[in-house]
Amino acid sequence: MAAPKPIHAYDVSEAGAAKAVTDLDTSPPAGGYRWVHLDLSDPNAFAWISEQADPVVADALMRADARPRMAEHADGLILIMRGVNLNPNSDPEDMVSLRLWVTDRLVITTRLRRLMAVSEMAEQMARGSAPATPADLVCALSQGLTARMEPVLEALVDEIDDLEERSVDRASRLRGELAEIRRTTITLRRYLAPQRDILARLSLEDAGPLHHPRVRVTLRETADRLARLVEELDMIRERSSILNDQMLDARAEEMNAAMLLLSVVAAVFLPLGFLTGLLGINVGGLPGAHWPYAFALVCASCLGLAGGLVWWFRRKGWL
Repeated sequence: MAAPKPIHAYDVSEAGAAKAVTDLDTSPPAGGYRWVHLDLSDPNAFAWISEQADPVVADALMRADARPRMAEHADGLILIMRGVNLNPNSDPEDMVSLRLWVTDRLVITTRLRRLMAVSEMAEQMARGSAPATPADLVCALSQGLTARMEPVLEALVDEIDDLEERSVDRASRLRGELAEIRRTTITLRRYLAPQRDILARLSLEDAGPLHHPRVRVTLRETADRLARLVEELDMIRERSSILNDQMLDARAEEMNAAMLLLSVVAAVFLPLGFLTGLLGINVGGLPGAHWPYAFALVCASCLGLAGGLVWWFRRKGWL
């Protein structure tokens, strides 16, 4: 079976020196480890991963849509994390999965789309420097994924602040922007919350190759940062709900004011319409039919009645 063409592949020595790998059929360095980063679309990836681990691991690493999770298997650890999508012309909330198989000598990662944290790690290794152990590599990747989430959440906080300021005068026109913020918040939280729980669990348990106390401390710090980000998302979601309620209240007040004005206008013209309709019936016996000042008297009566109604409504505060 032909070996897949890796996106990145490096051998790392005990001292943390990295060297590019050209042949995946060779063995990892003695005392060190090998990192292989593969594309899910590579037709040879599944078979090669099955040879390096087993089909269960290959299936976990080759799934197109994977939620954050962790599972110990044989002598290694299956770990799936997500990062914000910072690729050009992409939405950050369209999060990208990073799948890892971690043992003491081998780290296999797979992806469908590019992740900046992985690219930065590959650039660091290309310069000859790398995390000294597989556990350190996992810590560095988790820290890189978390660090790139923070600017996205800060931008969301700025957007909700701006909406709150603008909602004073244009509440009814901002509902589309608010709906977009709420959608982004819900999508991000859907993946960050389980990822926070996974890192917190890894920091407390002796999970395969991540058993070193120093590694657990680093993972705990990353989990704390993720917990803060999830709390920020919860705060944004609550503020969005409050702002949405305020917009609905403002819209209801506008509609109530319009309905009140229409009701007042209808109340003013209803008796006038009745009076003019009564005088317009084509029957005999109407008073003043032959008096030249009758029409002027009727008009004056209508104006007086309208003025009296307007005064009454103003007194009651309805107008």
